[in-house]
Amino acid sequence: MSLWSWVKRVFSSGVQRDVSMLGADGEVDVEVVSENVDLSGGPLRPNGVRRALRDRRLLPKKPVRWPLKRKRLMSAEEAQRLFSETQRTQNRNIRDLLPDEAQLTRQGLPLWLTETDLAQSLGLSLRELHYFGSHRQRDRVLHYVRFAIPKRSGGERVIMAPKRRLKAIQRTLHRELTSKFSLDDAAHGFRRGRSIRSAAEPHVGKQVLLKMDLEDFFPSVSFRRVRGFLVAMGYGYPVATTLAVLMTEAERQVVSIEGALSYVPVGERVCVQGAPTSPGLTNAIARKLDRRLSGLAKTHGFAYTRYADDLTFSGDDVSVVEGLRKSATAIIASEGFRVNRKKTRVMRRSARQSVVGVTVNDTLGLSRRERRRLRALIHQHGTDPSKAALIAGKLSYLAMLNREQFLALNAKWRALTGSVDR
Repeated sequence: MSLWSWVKRVFSSGVQRDVSMLGADGEVDVEVVSENVDLSGGPLRPNGVRRALRDRRLLPKKPVRWPLKRKRLMSAEEAQRLFSETQRTQNRNIRDLLPDEAQLTRQGLPLWLTETDLAQSLGLSLRELHYFGSHRQRDRVLHYVRFAIPKRSGGERVIMAPKRRLKAIQRTLHRELTSKFSLDDAAHGFRRGRSIRSAAEPHVGKQVLLKMDLEDFFPSVSFRRVRGFLVAMGYGYPVATTLAVLMTEAERQVVSIEGALSYVPVGERVCVQGAPTSPGLTNAIARKLDRRLSGLAKTHGFAYTRYADDLTFSGDDVSVVEGLRKSATAIIASEGFRVNRKKTRVMRRSARQSVVGVTVNDTLGLSRRERRRLRALIHQHGTDPSKAALIAGKLSYLAMLNREQFLALNAKWRALTGSVDR
C-alpha cells in the first residue's frame, strides 16, 4: 500500500472492503480489488423494503494511529459465536446485517433482535440455544428419528421426526413464527381454515385439468433458502442463521472416529418432512411461486391451487394446456423447485377428474367406485365394532366433501347399527 493510499484510508469517512482475493461467489476475481460498503440503510434489494442496516463492528476498520489502541467491540463469547462455523457464509452482502424492526413489524413477526431475545422466547438459556442451533460436522447425538413409510404410488417416503426437546422448540417456533408468515391465496395445504375441499372446489365442472407435482418439495428448501428468507423478513444475520439451523437438518451417516461413534452430515441441511416448522416454511417460501402461477393461470382463463406439492390448473380451453404446462415448468424451475414429470397429468371431463383424491367432474365428492367400496364395507362390516372407527372416519371425510353422498350412506349404516347420527 502506498503512502497516499494509507493517508486516504485513514482520513476517509467512507468504508471500503478489500475483495482482491474474492469474487461475487467467493472465487478469485482479478478485476475487482475493493468495494464500497453501503451504509445508507437503503433497501437490501432493488425495489425492496427490507433495509440494509450494517453492524459496524464487523466492517473493515481504519488503521489505528500510534500509540492508540483499539477498543473492544464485543465479548469473547459473542465473537466466538459470530465467527463460528455455523455463522460462516461466503455471501458478504448479508454477513453483517442487523435486524430491521420496521420490516418485522410490517410482517407481524416476533421482534427477536438478538439470540438472547430468541432464547428467552423459546424458554432456553443462551447455551442451550447454541447447542440446538449449531451445525456440527461431527455430532455425538442425533436430534431426529429417521424412518420410512410406503407411498400409495410405490416407493417410500422418508420421515425425519425431531426428538422430544427439539420438537418442543419447533412447535414453539411454529406457533410464534412460521404460522404467521403471509401466504398466497392459492396455497391450501397446512393452513387453518383450508382443506382438500377448498383446494378442489375451484376445479369442479371444468373441461380440462392439468395436474403437476413438485419433486422433493420439502428437501428443495435448503438451509440457505431458509436463512435468506428470514433475512428478507427482517431478522439480523445471526438470528436468521440460528433459526435456519433449528428448522433444518441434513442426512447423516454413522462413522467411527477415534474409537467413538459420530453422526456426519452427507448432504446440506434442508427442511425435513416430520418437523412441525417445515409446512409453514415451505408454504411461505413458495409464496412467490404461487403468485406467479396464479397470474399465469389467470392469463389463460384457468384456476390454480396448490396443496403441499400438488399443483392443479383447470379451465375450459383445452388448446392452451400444453403451453400452460411449458410456462409453468419454466416458472417452477426459476423459483428453485423441480417438476416430477412422471406425475404430470391432463384429465378431460369425459374421464374421471380428481384433485388431491377428490372427484370434481360435476360435483365435489367421492367417485362412484369409491362410494361402492364404502357401501360394501358398511354392508359387510357395519355391525362389527372393530370396524366402527374406520367406517365413521370414512363417513366423516365424505360429510366434509359432499353432504348428499354422506346422508345416503350414513342412512344405510344407521339402519344397521343406529350409530353416527348427524
